[in-house]
Amino acid sequence: MTALFGRFPDAFYAAYKEVRPLAPGWEERFSLYNLYHLLNHVNLFGSGYLPETRAVIRRWAGR
Repeated sequence: MTALFGRFPDAFYAAYKEVRPLAPGWEERFSLYNLYHLLNHVNLFGSGYLPETRAVIRRWAGR
């Protein structure tokens, strides 16, 4: 979620990877990791988050 609506500084991600390397293929799964948070935003804040949410669902439904 650290990159869902902007990003933390690059130093944060570098330090994180030093302590806890990310599993191979994480970049491919990135949007799926954020789907819960997008759905939560649709629920809490309304339809403004639907286009991005639908795009993630379409991407993963087609697999």
